[in-house]
Amino acid sequence: MSQIEQARKKIITNQMKIVALSEGVESSAIRSVIMNGSAVITRNKRHSIEPVAIGKGFRTKINANIGTSQDKCNLKEEIKKLKVAVSAGADTVMDLSTGGDVDSIRRTIISESHVPVGTVPLYQVALDAVKKGKSFVELEREEIFEVIERHAEDGVDFVTVHCGVTRGSLERIKREGRIMGIVSRGGALIAEWINYNRAENPLFENYDRLLRIAKDFDMVLSLGDGLRPGCLADATDRGQVEELIILGELAQRALDEGVQVMIEGPGHVPINQIEANILLEKRLCHGAPFYVLGPLVTDIAPGYDHITSAIGGAIAGAAGADFLCYVTPSEHLRLPTAEDVKEGVIASKIAAHAADIAKGVKGALNRDMDMARARKALNWDEQIRLSIDPGRSKAYRESSPPTDKDVCTMCGSLCAIKVTGSE
Repeated sequence: MSQIEQARKKIITNQMKIVALSEGVESSAIRSVIMNGSAVITRNKRHSIEPVAIGKGFRTKINANIGTSQDKCNLKEEIKKLKVAVSAGADTVMDLSTGGDVDSIRRTIISESHVPVGTVPLYQVALDAVKKGKSFVELEREEIFEVIERHAEDGVDFVTVHCGVTRGSLERIKREGRIMGIVSRGGALIAEWINYNRAENPLFENYDRLLRIAKDFDMVLSLGDGLRPGCLADATDRGQVEELIILGELAQRALDEGVQVMIEGPGHVPINQIEANILLEKRLCHGAPFYVLGPLVTDIAPGYDHITSAIGGAIAGAAGADFLCYVTPSEHLRLPTAEDVKEGVIASKIAAHAADIAKGVKGALNRDMDMARARKALNWDEQIRLSIDPGRSKAYRESSPPTDKDVCTMCGSLCAIKVTGSE
C-alpha cells in the first residue's frame, strides 16, 4: 500500500514516525496531512534513505539541481556537487543530467545520496531518441513511459512530469502572446511533440498509467510547470493559469488513487504577484504542496540570481510555498560549479528560514534567539557556531582580527554592546 492508502487506514508508517521526529510534531498530524494531500513524504520504496516531508506545517524544504550537460560531463564533479549541496543544507537533490551515460550517472547519484533524489525523465527520453536516430517528436508513447518506469525502478523519489502542457493550454499561450514563450525544456519538448503529431500530450492522455507507475514505487509525482513564465512580463498569464487549473484536476485524480503529488510553480514573478500565485495554487490544487523555482523577482541580475531568487523564495515561503528550488549565481550563464551550488543552497536556506519564522513553524525562531543571546554576550565562538555558514563566518572574523578580542573591527571601542554592558 502507498503512504496515502495506509494513512487512510489509520496506519502510522515508519516513514511517518521518522518524519514526525525530524519535524518535532505528532505522528498523527503527519498521517492527517499525508491522507488529505497537503503534504508528501519523498521516498521511493527502492531508495534506502531517511524520508523527507514536504508540505503544510513542516519546515520549508530546499532542493539543489545537479547533473551533467552535453558540454560538461564529469561524474566526479557531480558527486562533489551532491556532497557540497547536502553539506550546505539541501533537503533533496535533482539529477538533471543531459550528457554522458545518464543511466549510470543517475544510479550513481542515487546510491551516493542519503537525501531524496528527483529527476526529469523527459530529458533522457530526448537523449535516447537521438541515440535511436530519431527526433523527439517521432517517439511513441511507449518509449516515453519506458524511461519513466526505469527511473522509478532505479529508486528515484520524485519525478517532474509535464502533464499540464496540453493542446488547450498551448492555444492559450499562442493567443496570449509572450516575450519568452516556453522556457521549460520539458514543456518545450512536449509542445513540439503535440504540434508535430497533432495529438494530445501522452502524459496527460495516459495519466492513469503514470499514476500506476508512481503508486507501485510510492514515488511522488511533481507536476511540472511546463508553461511557467521565463520573464517578469510573462508572469501570471492565461497560459500559466490554465496549466495550473489542469494540474489541480490531475492532483485530485492522483490523491483519489492514493498517489502522492506536488505542484511546481513559476520561476520569474514580480514581487507584487508572488502571494497571488501562492494563493492560486493552494486554492486550485486543494492545498497540494507547492514547489517553486525561486521565484526570481527581476530579470536583470545574471551572476546574482541566487539573490533575486532568495528574495522571491522568502516571500513565496512566507505566503505558503512548501519547497524552494535553489538558483545559483551561474543561472542563465553556465553549468554551476560546486562553489555555485554552495552559494545557491545557502541563499535558498536563508530564504526558507526567513519564511519559516514568518509562518510560525515550530522551533524556527529558536536559533535566532540563541544568536541574539550570543551577540549580547559577545560570544564570538557561539555566533560562528550558530551561523548558517560557520566556515565563512569564521573566515571573515579571522581575516580582520581586532585589537580587543571582545569586539570586531567594524565598531572597535565604540561597540554599542560593550559600551552598554552585557547585563
